[in-house]
Amino acid sequence: MRRIALISGGSRGIGAACVRAFAKNGYAVVFLYHRSADSALALVQSLREEGCDVVAHLCDVSEAQQVVDTVHAILRTYHRIDALVNCAGIAHIGLFTDMTEETWDHLFAVNVRSAFSLTRAVLPGMISARKGSIVNVSSMWGEVGASCEVAYSATKAALIGLTKALAKEVGPSGVRVNCVAPGVIDTDMNAQLTADDRAALMEETPLGRIGAPEEVARTILFLCGEGASFITGQVLGVSGGLVV
Repeated sequence: MRRIALISGGSRGIGAACVRAFAKNGYAVVFLYHRSADSALALVQSLREEGCDVVAHLCDVSEAQQVVDTVHAILRTYHRIDALVNCAGIAHIGLFTDMTEETWDHLFAVNVRSAFSLTRAVLPGMISARKGSIVNVSSMWGEVGASCEVAYSATKAALIGLTKALAKEVGPSGVRVNCVAPGVIDTDMNAQLTADDRAALMEETPLGRIGAPEEVARTILFLCGEGASFITGQVLGVSGGLVV
C-alpha cells in the first residue's frame, strides 16, 4: 500500500527537495505552498511526468482554519496521512531591539503555529492507526542561537521542544516525532549571503562546504521510514559538523 506524505513549505528549498525525495521513493505526496505558485506547479508537473503521485494545495499555514480545512480536504481524497513534514518557515535578520511585535508574531505563526496546527490536524488519524511519523524542520540556530536572528532562533528552539515533548506523549500510540536541525544549506533563505560570508561559513564547517537541500531531504526521508522505526524524540543535525 502506497504511503501518504504531507509536506508544508513544499514549493522551494528543503521542502521541494523533500517532495522530490518522497515522491521518487514511492510515496503519494501532498505539499502545501503559499506564495510560490509558479514553483509549486512546475514541481508538480515535472514529478508527474516521471510517474509520481504529487498534489499541491495552496494554504497559508499561519492561519489555523486554513490548515484544518486543507487537511480535511486531503483526508477526503487520501483517507490517511502516514508522514508529516513540517518544513514551512521564514527567517528575519536584524537587531532584536529593532524588532516589532508584528514581526515577532509573524515568525512564530509561520514557523511554530503552523507545525502545531498541522500536527494537531493529522495526529488523530495517526493515533487511531497506531502508526505515523512526524518530522519538524528546525535549525542549528535553534540549538545554539544566532546573533541578529533572535526570533528565528527562538522559533526553531520551540520546534525542538515540541518534538521532544510530543514524542513522549504519542510514543505509546505508535507515532514517532523527530526533528532535523540543518546547518548552512544552499536555499533561497541563504541567498542573501555574500561570497565572503559563504567562504567564512565553509571554512567554519568541518566538512568544508555548504549543504544541499537534497541532503536534508534524504535525512527526513530516513526518519519517516522503517529504518528509523525505533527512533523518536531525536534532533538530528545536518550541518556538516558545524554544530555538534
